[in-house]
Amino acid sequence: MSATRTKAATTEGRVVSADGTDIAFEQSGSGPAVILVASALADRSDTKKLAALLAEHFTVINYDRRGRGASGDAADYAVEREIEDIAALIGHAGGSASLFGSSSGAVLALRAAVAGLKIDRLALFEPPFVVAAGDDGPPRDLARQVNTLLAEDRRAEAVKFFMTKVQGMPGIAVASMRLMPGVWRTLTGMAHTLPYDIAVMGDTQRGEPLSPGDWSPATVPTRVLTGGKSGDSMRRAGEALAGVLPDAEHRVLPGVNHGAVVMAPKKVAPEITAFLKG
Repeated sequence: MSATRTKAATTEGRVVSADGTDIAFEQSGSGPAVILVASALADRSDTKKLAALLAEHFTVINYDRRGRGASGDAADYAVEREIEDIAALIGHAGGSASLFGSSSGAVLALRAAVAGLKIDRLALFEPPFVVAAGDDGPPRDLARQVNTLLAEDRRAEAVKFFMTKVQGMPGIAVASMRLMPGVWRTLTGMAHTLPYDIAVMGDTQRGEPLSPGDWSPATVPTRVLTGGKSGDSMRRAGEALAGVLPDAEHRVLPGVNHGAVVMAPKKVAPEITAFLKG
């Protein structure tokens, strides 16, 4: 007789960050804690399926980054505030936790480790650094263009600009998404957080080598993952990051691309689980 898996119960909660902002999360499973850090234009709904898979082995804290979903926000943004959000979640988890982040969320998780938060292990999926001169990066005036569109309340145009110029999506793909009202409403509802992810990435997408001094304070065991179907530039970024961290390795996941966390969580979860179990 085959064993039957029981779905982990999910509870909702909130923590208060250092600046007084409420950060909402869902918690499921039991065991060592792992916090999921979402990418740009994503909230905890994007990592819901991955959270359910990881909850078979861990206590999973799947949260809405500030300004998204059920979490609050503050008038003045700084990357340090998001690191403080993660610190509050780590405190809720008992004082230490592992982090998993994808895309710009991976860079945010990495910055939390650089800041010295009590992190056990760090699993990063496709941090979108651009480290070679020949690799395409976003426009140099990305922040200015996005901020201008948002100031004019052109949220849809800001989302389209980010998706095409930063994420490299074909225009026709974005047009198709606009035909799904629920999906598009969710994306445009998070448009004001695009400058947050641009700030998280900083100057790391200019086709220049990563500065070891910026990242080497992240001394925790780290696994950097890239998809086998992603471009060579993403693989180069993963290899470069693993090369400047004191305790890191880079692995390629065959058959997946940048959207794997949402589209193929069953292929990502076993790699994360094996690494976090040590």
